[in-house]
Formats: sequence, C-alpha cells, structure tokens
Amino acid sequence: MTKRKFELFALLFCTLLFAAACKKKVAALPPPPPLPAAKESAPPPLKPVIAKFAATPAAITRGESSTLSWSVSNATAVTIEPSLGTVQPGGSRQVFPNSNTTYTLVAKGPGGTAEDIASVRVTIPAPTVAAAPTKSFGELLSDQTRDAYFDYDKSTLRPDARTALQQDATALKAIFKGFQGAKVTVEGHCDERGSAEYNLALGDRRAQGAKDYLVEFGVPAAQLTTISYGKERPQCTEHNEDCWQRNRRAHLAPSAN
Repeated sequence: MTKRKFELFALLFCTLLFAAACKKKVAALPPPPPLPAAKESAPPPLKPVIAKFAATPAAITRGESSTLSWSVSNATAVTIEPSLGTVQPGGSRQVFPNSNTTYTLVAKGPGGTAEDIASVRVTIPAPTVAAAPTKSFGELLSDQTRDAYFDYDKSTLRPDARTALQQDATALKAIFKGFQGAKVTVEGHCDERGSAEYNLALGDRRAQGAKDYLVEFGVPAAQLTTISYGKERPQCTEHNEDCWQRNRRAHLAPSAN
C-alpha cells in the first residue's frame, strides 16, 4: 500500500466515524426540581368565649345566698371579682353579698380577653324588735356551736371541720339577730407538742382559717376576731392521741367588749 493510499484510507475512516457520531441523540436535560410548597400560616388563636355567667337567684334577702355559675372556653386564666378571684373555666359557687353586688368575670387567653357581668340585688329587711332572749349570748354560743378539729401540725380544714363551721355559721347568723352588737372570738388551740412560739403561730393560722370559712358562709367579718392560745389552754391534759386531738381545735367564744 502506497503512502498516498494509506492517507486516503485514514481520511475515509475518520469521516465515517464522524458521521456515526453525528447520528447519536443528545441526552435530554433533567427537569428542574419542583418548587418547595408554600407553608400554610397558622390560624390566629381563638378569642375566649363566655358561654354562661349568671347569678341564681338574681334577687335575695340579706343573709341568703345566690349561686354564681359560669362556663368559659379558649381561656388560660379566668377570674371573678369581687371575692372569688381565680377560678376554673367552668363551675359554680355560692356567694353571700350583704348589698347589691355586680360580679365581673374576666377570661384571658392567647386570642384576647372577654368580660361579662352578673348582678345580685339584695333586699335589706326592715328591722324587727326581737323578743328578749331567754339565754345569754355566751350560753347560746356554747349550746349551738361546736369546735372544728385539725390534724397534727396542720391548719388546713378537714371535711369534718368544714361541716362543723358551716353549722356554726348558720347558728351565728341566727344568734346575731338577737345580739346585733355582739362579737365572737375565734380561738386557735394546739396540743402540747412543739415549742410555745411555734404553736402560737400554728394556732393563729387555725383561727384565721376558721374565721375565713365562717365569712365565706355569710357571717359578718366585722363581728369576728381571732386569737391564738397555742398550747397554753388545753382542753385535756393526758398524754395520748385522743387527748391531743381534742386540743387541736378552733373554738368560738364571746369577745370581751
């Protein structure tokens, strides 16, 4: 093969390769990635809704009670004033207003604030001339009230103490009608265990807790005072649990004028 023929053969071979390469398809480009989905904005928080707030009955005579009932949704804090303070979103409570009173419920939550009111109209009965009592104030107090007892080293009211004080509240309101200027001292007592200083403080908490409960059930706060005797005036002097229980008490006594 001559050099000239070899060059022609090589040129022909390259031409065939180039033609074959031109016939190949160009690969298609991949599609672009999808755009990220737009995030949905969170709905705004719901505003508190007061479905119910009412006083039943709405009209009473002084000394009687009315029941506040309420139902609230979408709230993180609910208050009722005056007197009740922070309450659950739904419930009911007895109140003993001495005069016309408007209660305001405020419900707060992430969505805002809602308010409502409930009013109680109080009728003050005309004063009546009470018949002269056959017993003294102290005798009636001793006959018609009873002590509220406490657990060791506690000032919280047990269920039996609450029952006793509810009955005491009813008795006091009746007794005060015949002795309108009289006052009662709520005494706090403790058993012999513990120091004198500690028991004076514990007796004070017991007396104050009993007084607050009586006021909640309609006894006028102005006619109640408190005092703590600690362990200084025991009702029983034996050294056993039965005796100690009798000494852990709140006791009602006539106040010295």
